[in-house]
Amino acid sequence: MTQFKPVREPSFPPPGPLPEPAVTVESGPSAGRLIGVDLARALAVFGMFAVHVGPRSPGQGVPPLGEIGEWPLFLAEGRSSVLFATLAGFSMMLIAGRREPKTGLAGRQARARLLIRAVTLLVLGTAMASVFGEVVIINFYGVFFLLALPLVQLPAKTLAIIASVLAVVTPPVAFGLRLLLNESITQSINAYDPLERISGVGVLDLFLTGFYPAITWMPFVITGMALGRLDLATDMVRRRLAALGAALVVLGYGTSWLLFKLFDDLQAARTGGGTFPADSGSVPLSSSSSSGVKAGEMAWMLLDAGPHSGTSFDIIGSLGAAITVIVCATVAMARLLRLRRLASPIIAVGTMSLSAYVGHFIVMSLLLDGSDQEKSYVPLVGLIAGALLFAAIWSRFFRRGPLEYLLNLATKPAQFVR
Repeated sequence: MTQFKPVREPSFPPPGPLPEPAVTVESGPSAGRLIGVDLARALAVFGMFAVHVGPRSPGQGVPPLGEIGEWPLFLAEGRSSVLFATLAGFSMMLIAGRREPKTGLAGRQARARLLIRAVTLLVLGTAMASVFGEVVIINFYGVFFLLALPLVQLPAKTLAIIASVLAVVTPPVAFGLRLLLNESITQSINAYDPLERISGVGVLDLFLTGFYPAITWMPFVITGMALGRLDLATDMVRRRLAALGAALVVLGYGTSWLLFKLFDDLQAARTGGGTFPADSGSVPLSSSSSSGVKAGEMAWMLLDAGPHSGTSFDIIGSLGAAITVIVCATVAMARLLRLRRLASPIIAVGTMSLSAYVGHFIVMSLLLDGSDQEKSYVPLVGLIAGALLFAAIWSRFFRRGPLEYLLNLATKPAQFVR
């Protein structure tokens, strides 16, 4: 099969898959909330398609205002994967208890289900990475779930505080740890890592140096968990979240943009060839890297907010965008019933996003050779249309997507936990 390489960003995410479909299991406003989550997840799926086969050129940057067709693809870069990770945290609460955490026997069984899902995703993602390369994100999702599992009993406020602290603290910590690594240390670790031998994506990649390192991606998952504990059917909660999302976008992207505008030295550092953390998949492992970039120069890049840069500004701005999309989707689905009916094929994709994610890799390997993927909208439109058609037909006969059904089946042993 074709070995995919990242086009614009280290990869693309996955899908907000991982959870059970959040479909019409309730009525009224709550149903609108859950359907809105599925709509947001579907938008992330389409963003993933755009990142992989969209016509924009790699590294083009912010498109001109007049280039309307380029903006959706630009907005999808990095932010779609963040939206997925945030929705993954929300989905954990659909299992562990939304407004109130499950306790007692129900709580133990819920945690067992999440544990089985995490391990299953790690195994599936590792198998996919061995075939399609390191752009696969599902194995990272498995790690995210494992790390977030001890937090599922916490209230929304505590989760929000943890996510905020991690968003500020983890980027410089990751930066420092990467500077301490050298080729000898990396090879020594990988030599004893079975995941590295199987797929080329080992423990070091999953936690620190990969495309979606857990050290800087956990704020997204934990924020989603906090959102899952809130009553998104309440207007006051929606208004506050809408204001928060906008404020985070301005704080993250706006502050970074202003700093680079005001200080020429920062702009010079950005264009001086430093690869950390803007290309997290090819980070210099020490300050004496062959790139010739000094550690001090790379440190300036902690102020960048580019897609997948892994900086605090990127995390804050991306979280703001994710919260905004989720709020808008839930409000639209709760209040605009006609739109909900019209959007039913899109919502169906959101209920089986894991299947859509895996399926798009298979379709790309069989039908696309990669030579013209960035020159035409045809592959992107074809993938979206195919996903809509498949999901619309499948959802008429089955409650879950094919892989979602298998994932749910794998968690059945959790019912024997006592």
